[in-house]
Amino acid sequence: MQIFDAEATAAALPFAALVPALQRRFAAGCEVPPRHVHEIALPDGSRCSSLIMPAWALGGAGTDGGHYGVKIINIAPANAARGLPGLHAGYLLFDAATGAPQALIDGSVLTSRRTAAASALAASYLARTDARRLLVVGAGAVARLLPEAYRTLRRIEQVTVWARDAAQAEALAAHWRGLGFDALAGADLEAGVAQADIVSCATLATEPLVQGRWLAPGSHLDLIGSFTPQMREADDDCFAGAALYVDTEEALHKSGDLIGPRTRGVAAALQPCGTLAALCRGEAPGRRTPQQRTVFKSVGTALEDLAAAMLIAGAA
Repeated sequence: MQIFDAEATAAALPFAALVPALQRRFAAGCEVPPRHVHEIALPDGSRCSSLIMPAWALGGAGTDGGHYGVKIINIAPANAARGLPGLHAGYLLFDAATGAPQALIDGSVLTSRRTAAASALAASYLARTDARRLLVVGAGAVARLLPEAYRTLRRIEQVTVWARDAAQAEALAAHWRGLGFDALAGADLEAGVAQADIVSCATLATEPLVQGRWLAPGSHLDLIGSFTPQMREADDDCFAGAALYVDTEEALHKSGDLIGPRTRGVAAALQPCGTLAALCRGEAPGRRTPQQRTVFKSVGTALEDLAAAMLIAGAA
């Protein structure tokens, strides 16, 4: 069994290889059982939540046995007081036929990189081919990766970042300039949204940040946060008149961005035009006109984890 720490995991998942790997796996499919969630009550009164996400893809006749992988994510809110990260994750990849372990992979890095890659993959079908200006909303681990991921599929010339913490936004813009981007921190979110061809949100917001009336015709809105019913990044107007796509149907039942408007009767605009798998298989149309607004809502899937882990194992 090979071990990939954070640095080795990042090096093994360049976006130029990871985005096509996701495309192939979404097109081919795999088995993704429901995730398990366990609550661990600790003696000090705090709790740790453990999420277990399995998936497997079997080989065909005359091939290897395929792969089986499990990601375990442990969330300990009390870690903030301990001076530790609140989330730790690991990924175990096995040979599906023999059950033999093949790799132990840093789950946090794998998750961040496959999440950014999935957004870029969706944009390859949904963003205008001439999209040049990217607005990133948020300054966390996934937000940090988005310009690099998008650059594999669109000629991104200008990147703006908006975050509640201006210092974090400035630091992130400086990091991107070091990677060769024309990047700056924006203080005015409304202006940033209005000027962007692609707006990508990766936050933990519980109230809408992006307003639909700010979005320009022909823009693409990518919503990565809001992976629970209590979270929201976009208001109802973001979906009005836009073509909505989701990574999986699970997004309709997990994301506050979609659950909220549906409970308020904003249902007509919240019927997805397709999933990411349907786009990758050519079963759903992508962008139809330059003036069409598109929205992609993701909540994550173990299929993406497996695709990334298989890429690492194959390269190794």
